[in-house]
Amino acid sequence: MVLSTSAFSAAGFAQAPPPARAEKPPAAVVAGIPVNYDEAKVGTYTLPDPLVLENGKPVRDAKTWYSKRRPEIVKLFEENQYGRSPGRPKDMSFDVFDKGTPAFDGKAIRKQVTIYFSKDKTGPKMDLLVYVPTAAHKPVPLLLNISFTANSNTVDDPGVKPGEVWNPKLHKRVPAVKGRGFGRMNVLPLLDAGFGVATFYYGDVDPDDPEGLPYGVRALYMKPGQTERAPDAWGSIAAWAWGMSRAMDYLETDKDVDAKRVAITGISRLGKTVMWAGAHDTRFAMVIASCSGEGGAALSRRDYGETIAHLTAPTRYPYQFARNYAKYAQHVDQLPVDANMLVALIAPRPLLLQTGNKDYWSDPKGEFLAEVAAGPVYKLLGKDGLDTDQWPPAGTPILHDLGYFMHEGGHGMVPSDWNIYLDFMKMHLKPGQ
Repeated sequence: MVLSTSAFSAAGFAQAPPPARAEKPPAAVVAGIPVNYDEAKVGTYTLPDPLVLENGKPVRDAKTWYSKRRPEIVKLFEENQYGRSPGRPKDMSFDVFDKGTPAFDGKAIRKQVTIYFSKDKTGPKMDLLVYVPTAAHKPVPLLLNISFTANSNTVDDPGVKPGEVWNPKLHKRVPAVKGRGFGRMNVLPLLDAGFGVATFYYGDVDPDDPEGLPYGVRALYMKPGQTERAPDAWGSIAAWAWGMSRAMDYLETDKDVDAKRVAITGISRLGKTVMWAGAHDTRFAMVIASCSGEGGAALSRRDYGETIAHLTAPTRYPYQFARNYAKYAQHVDQLPVDANMLVALIAPRPLLLQTGNKDYWSDPKGEFLAEVAAGPVYKLLGKDGLDTDQWPPAGTPILHDLGYFMHEGGHGMVPSDWNIYLDFMKMHLKPGQ
């Protein structure tokens, strides 16, 4: 389905930041590395084929995809981009300290849960905030959001436990400052549509800090005296995605949530996070990734905007990825995966990529082309790809099993983007059924 944004009203989401950033000329050099924004200089490239096994044989049926090719691709991403993650911790526990309190003038029931990742209650843990519509008479589909800020700042609800955020200068968590709008989420339109909403702060799982390794969940898996990660050990993005899976572990125990219909969403580096979370953990029924760009849904082999070299430069974000990822900074053609394969790992589940036509750094066209190239996998599994290879203009959503939408503007979200999200969720997750 292709729709115009005129079909939607943004009124219900008027308070739904984070807003798109103000437009400014894109940087020509980042971390000492030139940036290309000229389509004529993108060059030619050949993408790795998700439907060809490592032994060179083609994938012709769903059984071969699930039993052979998909596990191959997951392993390649683990080894070369995101790093290997552990499974569910055996000593994890849930403390449901708010077991169900009316919120938003009785429109919702609020629950709050502390998820402890080990027996040590002073160690890494995360607070999960959950709302379900009061009017629901059976388990509801739910949108799980990973946030840049504490729950008490994400949702305007005085009953939410005051949160803490990571201070990279002090290398510790400090009380979240009230009133900051970045990351705020208006949950009422989602509740009114029959969806539950859950959110948690990414810094609860792992600090977004080059020196944060000793202070987050990854430290639980380090050997005594170990100070450096193995080349294929998980970076922060894999840790944040792991946190989403731990939230899902709780949601599977909540009788008010239909855990078979949980969508996930995140923005920018958290857009990269939900791409990997959805690719790695097939329990998630839908992925909605905002402006995930390089290291997420944008093609790495397409030299446009941010590149692996920019991401892994020592002054930028090497801690977010496996150390092996930096090997491909100057040799992207040797990377055994690309974003089309990341999109393919989410098949056959619905995926919506949302971006902005002025977000040159994140390469919105590269995200679209990744979905186009992953379309054959969706087709193989009986689902619809984008069904076009023509990049749509801003304001024209394409909503099939693969979805794409580009607002007029830059990086992040604008309130009307939520209407596209909601329409995509209604289409596939069927609230009220």
